[in-house]
Amino acid sequence: MKIKLGIAPIAWSNDDMPELGGDTPIETCLKEASEAGFIGIELGGKFPRNPGIIKYLLERFQLQMPGGWYGSLLRSRSVADEWTAMQDHLNLLKIVNGEVFVFADVSGSIQGDAKKSLSARPKLENEEWKNYCNKINELSNRLNDTGITMSYHEHMGTIIQSEDDVDKFMELTNEKTYLLYDTGHLIFAQADIQRVLKNYINRINHIHCKDIRKDILKKSLDNNLSFRNSFLDGVFTVPGDGCIDYEPLLKIIYENNYNKWLIIEAEQDPQKANPFEYAKIGYKYLEKTITSVGYEL
Repeated sequence: MKIKLGIAPIAWSNDDMPELGGDTPIETCLKEASEAGFIGIELGGKFPRNPGIIKYLLERFQLQMPGGWYGSLLRSRSVADEWTAMQDHLNLLKIVNGEVFVFADVSGSIQGDAKKSLSARPKLENEEWKNYCNKINELSNRLNDTGITMSYHEHMGTIIQSEDDVDKFMELTNEKTYLLYDTGHLIFAQADIQRVLKNYINRINHIHCKDIRKDILKKSLDNNLSFRNSFLDGVFTVPGDGCIDYEPLLKIIYENNYNKWLIIEAEQDPQKANPFEYAKIGYKYLEKTITSVGYEL
């Protein structure tokens, strides 16, 4: 069984902090991603928003684009308003043959605010959950009709962050609503990543492989730092350079016939962590671990 390895451009240029890698051309990112061995790359802020140019760049560097981040405001929007806001992103994905719509709700998110601590993140009130998930269900149905599936990104600093959030979300959403499984964000949220994976593997359609530096995670949690300062301190890194053992996780997905994308996504300061060198570290580790559990690339 084959699996696909991709990477996110956030290591080269950070969308939340354009000053990090802001002078790095998108061509450098694509060239280095391809040279490191990856066959796919997610959409990032440095890409031109002309679908024809994006398609040209992907073909030039022999890369596919499985999907890309979309920041939603669904908590306060109607389904109709959100659907309208999603169209440019959706149409771009269609043109480049994208597979998943990476959906994250950034309503009130504290992920980009260096002054707001981790504990200040927004939370859905009890009475909000059912209505919110009904709206997600409707968007998932509409996306499914287009041939591109919803992949909901649980994310630090947002309304779906903790293991409890994920459990409730998955309980209240329909079978067309899929989860983006992000190892780094789940560990940061102190979730049991094996339990989450085993419980929801049949509704996971996209995986972000993000590793954690355990000492920096402890510092972040003990001192209730902001998400931004945590990643600037280096809480995230690529697989093989942190504390996560990916072998048992990859065994779980192999045994459940997962054959979609694994995407390395580890936001770091490119001045401290050379994107090309870390891309090669992550690829080498995942390639070795993937093949050890039975996958082919």
